[in-house]
Amino acid sequence: MTCAKDDLDSVSKTVSHLVSGEVVIVPTDTVYGFSAVVDLKGKSCFNADRKIREIKGRDEGKPFIHLISSPKDIEAFSAVKIPPVLFEKWPGPLTVIVPVKKDSPLCSTLETVAFRCPGDKWLRDVIRETGAPIFSTSVNRSGFPVIDTVAGIESEFSGEVPLIVDDGDKKGSVPSTIVSVLDGRIKVLRQGAVVIDS
Repeated sequence: MTCAKDDLDSVSKTVSHLVSGEVVIVPTDTVYGFSAVVDLKGKSCFNADRKIREIKGRDEGKPFIHLISSPKDIEAFSAVKIPPVLFEKWPGPLTVIVPVKKDSPLCSTLETVAFRCPGDKWLRDVIRETGAPIFSTSVNRSGFPVIDTVAGIESEFSGEVPLIVDDGDKKGSVPSTIVSVLDGRIKVLRQGAVVIDS
């Protein structure tokens, strides 16, 4: 099923699928992404990341970005203080990799996690109402180009996800900038839509 992002019930419809443990395709401030709720200790246990990997055919060793609804949400998962030069870029297309604190509610064996607070208010509303971060990874089969048109996404994946949210084509979209913050140092791993001095 495809619904328009501008539909009055698009947020509630998307949230309903996410909290049921389903994978959906949603627009972000960069490209379209496969999204599913992140498992938190004592809450959900949907193995949603596995479901996304099965659709994409993605290597188990490649982690997904965790989207959060507010910059301050990262404090629940990491003790690292995000430098102001990065923090002021959120919400926006900036992905920050930080160590996960030991008492984090994330059900994860990862030592570090990539977080992004997207610039798209609609998506932040979805995340907030879901009550947990959501995974995000580009819409494509592993090893193939990212699909940037709604028609292409529907043709390839409409039979594998219950919901596609249509926000128009995303041709020419610039990917997010990726940085890591480890031991107090900022390292630029990929320059993208947000320019960060290395």
